[in-house]
Amino acid sequence: MNQETSTKLTSTARHFSVLLSSTPRGARLARILAVSWLRDWHLSSGVIDTAEHLVAELAANAATHGRLPGRDFRLALDATTDVLRVEVTDTRGDDLPRYATPPPDAESGRGLVLVEAFADRWGVSLGPVPRKTVWAELDLFPQPRPPAPPEHGGPCSGAASSLL
Repeated sequence: MNQETSTKLTSTARHFSVLLSSTPRGARLARILAVSWLRDWHLSSGVIDTAEHLVAELAANAATHGRLPGRDFRLALDATTDVLRVEVTDTRGDDLPRYATPPPDAESGRGLVLVEAFADRWGVSLGPVPRKTVWAELDLFPQPRPPAPPEHGGPCSGAASSLL
């Protein structure tokens, strides 16, 4: 009897982790799997879209700059009630990401600029040797900003003379 095996995302925990090949195909699969997992948890479409961009950039960087023949990269997603954390671990701990703004006519080099723009926080953790993990966090429920005081110092609606 031939049994089929399939990968099915189970939503029993708010943690997802998978090893993927350090190739463009592996990076694309990371994005697809991440979006599927996030949809299972019914996160807002804004969070899913932002996380999709973060996963795409971090996975592409791992497949491009963190690639060693025969070595995979790991995508991990952790969601708490307040924060979604995206982690991509590769085996090039000796090659740390460098944040730089590329010239306008450059065809690449904007990955970390995008991560900086999309993430509430991001960074790099080293170890165990030879690994590094590039991570990014999204606040799921940002703190509301206090209301701005009225510019004119008077009532917010209606004219003062109408109250007399």
